[in-house]
Parts: sequence; structure tokens; C-alpha cells
Amino acid sequence: MLQPLRLLSLLICLFTLTLQLHAQDRLTGRGFDTRSMVIAQHGMACTSHPLATMTAIDVLKKGGTAVDAAIAANAVLGVTDPDMNGIGGDLFAIVYDAKTKKLYGLNASGRSPYALTPDEFKKRKLDFIPIFGPLSVSVPGCVDGWFELHNRFGKLPMTDVLAGAINYARNGFPVANEFAFYLHQIADNIIHTTNNEQPYTKNLSALYFPQGKPPAEGDIFKNPDLANSLEKIAKGGRDVFYKGAIAQAIDAYMKKMGGFLSAKDLANHTSNWIDPVSTTYRGYEVWELPPNGQGITVLQMLNILEPFDFSHITYGSPSHLHLLTEATRLAYEDRAKYFADPDFANIPVQQLISKQYGIAWSKLIDTNSAANEFTSGDSLLKKGETVYLTVADDEGNMVSLIQSNFNAFGSQLVPDGLGFVLQDRGALFNLKAGFNNSYAPHKRPFHTIIPAFVTKDGQPYMSFGVMGGSFQPIGQVQVLMNIIDFGMNIQEAGDAPRIFPLGTADPTGSTKGMERIALESGFSFETIRALQNMGHKNIVHGTPGDFGGYQCIQFDPVQKVYYGASDPRKDGMAAGY
Repeated sequence: MLQPLRLLSLLICLFTLTLQLHAQDRLTGRGFDTRSMVIAQHGMACTSHPLATMTAIDVLKKGGTAVDAAIAANAVLGVTDPDMNGIGGDLFAIVYDAKTKKLYGLNASGRSPYALTPDEFKKRKLDFIPIFGPLSVSVPGCVDGWFELHNRFGKLPMTDVLAGAINYARNGFPVANEFAFYLHQIADNIIHTTNNEQPYTKNLSALYFPQGKPPAEGDIFKNPDLANSLEKIAKGGRDVFYKGAIAQAIDAYMKKMGGFLSAKDLANHTSNWIDPVSTTYRGYEVWELPPNGQGITVLQMLNILEPFDFSHITYGSPSHLHLLTEATRLAYEDRAKYFADPDFANIPVQQLISKQYGIAWSKLIDTNSAANEFTSGDSLLKKGETVYLTVADDEGNMVSLIQSNFNAFGSQLVPDGLGFVLQDRGALFNLKAGFNNSYAPHKRPFHTIIPAFVTKDGQPYMSFGVMGGSFQPIGQVQVLMNIIDFGMNIQEAGDAPRIFPLGTADPTGSTKGMERIALESGFSFETIRALQNMGHKNIVHGTPGDFGGYQCIQFDPVQKVYYGASDPRKDGMAAGY
């Protein structure tokens, strides 16, 4: 007969083993997967909220294209996750068109106000643009981005595409975990602090705290003002937003708040179709959009890492994390120096993403020790809060789309009667003169949101993205390495523990903070100790918001099926039909 303590120990071991087996992929035995991949033949949608995913699938089943479904899902996310995104923010997208077998890039980011000059910041003795308030507001590019995408690749009328979002805004939806978290976070900052004295928080409080407190998880939340705005857009087109009633309402509100965004700024807004740029990584072609976004940081990091032989390096080992950290530190130096609106700055994109440049950078990495300091690659060059979603349709079209207010609830400005916040993306300008990203009127700021796409042998392979501010480049690189170097499937690649080197160089001109490495749970104590011995002294346990959120669709050209994955760090899901 077993003694009680031995029996208890055995039961604990069996219980632990059961949990491990349930967490593993049943075919491979690997343990990072939190769920199975979704597999479907005719269409797939992966978003950070179930209602958005289901709306996208409904649009696909009605005969809509991947672009129709992506716009529909994005509009729903603006209702269900207004902290992260909405029609007051910006948008970027990469579209794979099955007919032409080409990738198309769209930059739908807005510009700074004409009337806001550098002298205004000097007069106020500001070194950085405040994150909240009227000075951080730039033109919202989302709605124009929707219509640019729809005019080129859409099929259903916009009244049908936006119907789901209008319904949820008018009739309500249950508040999910992430929205509830950010509602309570701003409640702490607004209701219970002197921030409540700011005039621009009045409308924010009235919209999101209708009972004087934030809605709780599961409460039904309605936004009839946003429903009315979306209805006007669906019926009247993009000009309603940029030249019509919505533009006039924004203009009047900004004047009342002492802001600078005007009807002229909105009327003169345009999106730009741009060519994605790429590099190869071990036979895969990885595609990103060029600046003003940070997408080419991903390509730089891959070029730096490619010379190292990861067939002899295991996932989560000290060597893996050390090389990833050093590549991040190197590439983020260039990100801080060069990335800006290309209409205002000469950005050597092709040199930055060249193999030669990456190899030169890689030689600066000591495989056994962390460098004390890195700087941007000038001498080498002389030689030569966000949502991400992806949708695929039955015709083989795929969309990689990302959209954001920047910070949670953006600038915190809600124009009278419109039901959405205006973004605070202008806070990412550098107020020091003489830099690529220095502030200027009618200029696009440096942008963090980046959609990504992967092809192999000329065919679409994967549409994916990792939301999360400055984390996005290293987040994308980790996913790609997990798949290409470590053989993970797309769900496991997103679920695996992540790393984020903090305190790197920043395009706003702020001095670098104390460099440190934030780790998710799942890395061994032995690995952490080895990293410390290599010179990475400041290793911290990251907070949940540090490591972004991932969505992915992979295409199998042989079986003609889609695989979908969705990040458990968010509220969303993948679904197909």
C-alpha cells in the first residue's frame, strides 16, 4: 500500500503529465500549441476578436472578396476594440491578387496639420509631443484606406461590407477581456486623477463611461454615434469623412479643443499605393512595406541572422536569444536614424535591406558576449495599441492588414457626436531639427504598424502580422524563425514564449533607456543565467502587453487549403469554411 505522501506525489505527477499532454500537438508531441490550427478550403479569417472573424466569414460566404471581408472585420474591430483601432486611426495593407499574381502595398497613414508648425512646440517649450491631447492628432487615414482597397479589389457594396459593424455599434455587443482591461485602465487615469480636468476627456468619459464607471467584461456596450458615422460612410463614401459632415464635425471640435487638425487637412488627405520590398531568408521571400513604417527592420534583422547556422542552435537556448537580441539592437539603431516620411527624407531602403549590409552587421556580433554599444550603420552605407487581421478567399486572394489608434484610445479626443477617438500618431515625430523624422507640417510621422507577407517559389505562402508597437519587428522575426529555423507550425510559432529587448534606439529622438531583455514565462532559469553571463545583465519578466498579438494564414498550394492561427494573448480566433 502506498504511503499518503507518495500517493499524493504520484497523483500530482499524473495530473501534471495530463496537462502537458493536453497542451501538446497530438501528432508532433510538441508542447507550445495552445490549440490546433484551423484548416479550410474556401476561405479563412484570423482577427483579434471572434465577432470580427465571424463577420469576415459571413462576408466571404456572401460572395465578398478577401478585401471586402478584411474591411468588414476591421470595421467591427473598431466597434468591439475601440481602444486599439477605429476610423480615427491609420491603416497599412499588403494584398496578394490571385489574378495578377502580384503583391500590392497600401500606405493609408495620415499627415500632420498644416497649421501646426515647429514654432508652436518651441513656444510651449516642449521636447516631445504629448501623447494625449490635441497636439498629437494627425489625419486619420483608415477610411480612405478602406475605399482605396475596395475600389481596387472589392466586390460587394460598402453598405453590405459595413453592415456588421453598424449592427454591433447600434444594438450592442458584450465587452470582451481586452476592451474591459483598457476601459478600467483609462478609468484609473481619467476618473480618479487630475486628468479629469482636461477638456478633451469629457467626451471620452461620456462615451465609454455612460454610468460613470467603465463597463465590465460581459456587459453590453452600445455606440449609436459610431453607428451613425459608419452609416454615413457606407452610403456617402469616403468624402463624407474627408470633405463632408464628419470632416466638419472634426474641424469644429478641434478648434474648440485648441487643436490644429482642420477641414483642409482632411480634404487634402491621400493614401498611396506602394511596392512592397523584400529579402530572402533561407529560401523564403519575406515582404514588407517601406518607410514611413518600420517594416524593413524585419528584413534587416533576417539578413543579420541568416549567416548564423541555426540548424545547430535550439529554440530558447542562450545562443538563440543572444543572437536575436543583438540583431534587434543593431537594426533598431537604423530604424531610429533613417525611418520617416519618404517625401521629406532620403532613406536608403535598398542598401539597408541588402544582403551585403546584413552580412556586414552580422560580423559585429560576438556570439559569446553582448556588445556594450551599437550605432547606426553610416560608415557601411557610404559604400553603397493596434489590431492586425488577415483574410483569404476562395479565389486565392489574401490580405494582410493592420490598423491602429497608436496608444490605447489614441489622443483621447472624441469629436462631438461621432463615436470614435482620434489617433495620437503625431506623438512619434522627433521635435529636434535636422533628423529624418523631425516634425514638419503635412508630414507623415514614423509608424510602428507593419503588415507582412511571405512567398515561396513565387507562390503565396503566408500572410501574417504581430501587433504591438515597437515589438512588431522582433515579433515578426521570432515567428518566422520559429517556423523556418525551428520547424514549428503556424499556431505553435505564435504561442511559443517571446523575448523583447527594451531600451533600444527610438525615432522620436529620446535617449536610449537602460537596455534590458523582457522575457515571457517559459524560458529556463539556466538560459537566463547563461544570458547574464554573456553580458545581458538586465533581464526582466515582461508584462502581458509587451509581447503583442499575432494572426496568420498559411496557404498549401498542393492541397489548396488554408491554415489559420490566432494568438491566445488576444481575444480573437481563426475561422474558415
